[in-house]
Amino acid sequence: MRNVILIVFSIFMLSCGSSKTVRDSKKVIKGDWILNSINYSETGTYNVTLFNDVSKSCFEGSNWQFIPNNNTGLYTVSKAGCTEGDRYFVFTIQEIDATTGLYNFLLKPTDKKGNSETNQGFRLKLNALSDTNMQWQQTVMVDNKPFSIIMNFTKL
Repeated sequence: MRNVILIVFSIFMLSCGSSKTVRDSKKVIKGDWILNSINYSETGTYNVTLFNDVSKSCFEGSNWQFIPNNNTGLYTVSKAGCTEGDRYFVFTIQEIDATTGLYNFLLKPTDKKGNSETNQGFRLKLNALSDTNMQWQQTVMVDNKPFSIIMNFTKL
């Protein structure tokens, strides 16, 4: 009887774990990345502050590190004229559709110890993730129309 309970418990625990898509994504995202470019879905000049932090020009060239075993990371802004330094975050990869493999990404800024002042996070769509490239898309509303911010990363 004890073995049956142990087997049932083990199956239950495995079924509650992350999907294969999420597990594979965490393996690929692990490590160091550089945010190469940020583009918009609409043409024009926009004054965008990303993640309630700094401007597009400050984010471009920033270095990002993802540590998926505890869903944490940090990015470093090091451009002159910007508020330089390390910023910490926690992240979650959430599968949307198992058949297509589509998933979202939730990024929540924290302090070095993982505490969030506002408990506010940012939902992003992972458009692409490979061993060398990653693309995020954040959609916000501007003048009652969707406006997308596309962030392109390269793995270091």
